Amino acid sequence: MTAELKILEVEMLPVTEVADGRFDGILIVASPYYVHDLKEFSRTLTLAIELDNGLRTEAGVIPLPNYKAGRLIYSPVGCVDEDYDDVRCFRKAANIGIRRAIKAGVTKPMVILQNHPQFNNGSLITLVGVLEGLYVPLQIREKDPRKIHNITSLGVYSKYHDEIDELIQTASLLETGRRIACDIGDSDPERMAPPKVEQYITTIFADTSIKIEVIKDVKEFAKSYPLFEAVNRAANKIERHHGRIMFLEYMPKEEVKKTLFFVGKGVTYDTGGLDVKINGGMAGMSRDKCGAAAVVGFFKIVERLQPKHLRVIGGLGIVRNSIGTNAYVQDELIKARSGVMVRVGNTDAEGRMIMADILCKMKEMAVNAVNPHIYTIATLTGHAVLTAGFGYNIIIDNGPAKKEKHAQKLQLMGEEISDPYEISVLRREDFNFMKGQGVGDDLISSNNKPSSVTPRGHQCPLAFLIMASGLDKHGSGHEKPLKYSHIDIAASTLNYPNPGTGAPVLSLANAHLLNLEHN
Repeated sequence: MTAELKILEVEMLPVTEVADGRFDGILIVASPYYVHDLKEFSRTLTLAIELDNGLRTEAGVIPLPNYKAGRLIYSPVGCVDEDYDDVRCFRKAANIGIRRAIKAGVTKPMVILQNHPQFNNGSLITLVGVLEGLYVPLQIREKDPRKIHNITSLGVYSKYHDEIDELIQTASLLETGRRIACDIGDSDPERMAPPKVEQYITTIFADTSIKIEVIKDVKEFAKSYPLFEAVNRAANKIERHHGRIMFLEYMPKEEVKKTLFFVGKGVTYDTGGLDVKINGGMAGMSRDKCGAAAVVGFFKIVERLQPKHLRVIGGLGIVRNSIGTNAYVQDELIKARSGVMVRVGNTDAEGRMIMADILCKMKEMAVNAVNPHIYTIATLTGHAVLTAGFGYNIIIDNGPAKKEKHAQKLQLMGEEISDPYEISVLRREDFNFMKGQGVGDDLISSNNKPSSVTPRGHQCPLAFLIMASGLDKHGSGHEKPLKYSHIDIAASTLNYPNPGTGAPVLSLANAHLLNLEHN
């Protein structure tokens, strides 16, 4: 097994001539209203669309007798509404197009990249969509390689020849990070049980600049991460389900000018605990680890790019929320790392429990860090799905981050890289809702209802995280304000059994690592 785990199995080849004879199929992703811009193929496409009106909305294969490739796979983006459509239409059409090419028996496709007047990144996102369509889940690669497609090389053509190499490099970086997030996030609860998540992570970062620390001692959990320990308690009875807390760090060789802290929720399977999920509610809960998975994917891009002035620290809570005689229960009173007393209100609100102590650790480090910004990333609430709908991240800033309009900036970065956000806002009611109700209780972890039927069900957990970690002592009016943002990715990653997305790896990379238009 190589350090890369064969993440990108397809070699991308720059192409400067559309008649290049090395390829057996040509893929074009474009609006049917802009096919005239494709000089070599405009007449062929125009005639094909006149013959088959379905090509305006569906992918198809068109003969190319005058080219060695022999066939053109056309995947339309449709009629783009400049008010409401976004660049995801290119990503989706490219994904569909390459899958249609595979069905047609193409083994060496060439994709012709074309921008759109509305989207400066149309070419890049087309290539990202093609690579996404070529992704084969980790367990299929391992268990049934017969189902792996036969494409081993991909030609990449743009009429702007000097941009091709950069497009290939950027798309490769993004897809590597996204695929790592999908390898971890999409694999089943046994393939990516906590010890195996640890093994995967240590393998991909072996002999690299990423420093890794692994905590697996239950006594250390109880001492330093007591909220995490409570969730881990039931799973700890089974060795292959033993929880892990992992810290990753990248330290640049030059002066640090900015520090990013990430806390990722890595629940390898969420039964709901003793507040058990019912009526089929457990289906897809192997993806409750996608927050931690995204942090790992982001770190892989960091490791590849080696940013000169950016320090990055990640904390992963990797645990299974199991059912058993040793499981934590409602009514338990637990003293968090920060010193606050937390009353358990619902064992199915385990995500905030496993992240709060790790977030507290990050806060302690951030106080002395250079220009810090802390993030939590989690498939945290069903309420986020109801609020945003599938396909969207939700970003919420604390006061110091909000003053810098961070959420709006990240939303812009997500929009241009096909990883969109909706913005939510914290209110005083969210903090009041999470305050303890019993004598001596500082906080409740949750009410005893699902977030999906709780008003402000995706905002209240952030208020809990802020107070449970002690970040409420670092707001705008305090001596040391700390920027903190929470990204709820339930709506962008939990659309099971559809393929995982790797969100929000692309948007975070665009915001912090890539030199795109707004950087």
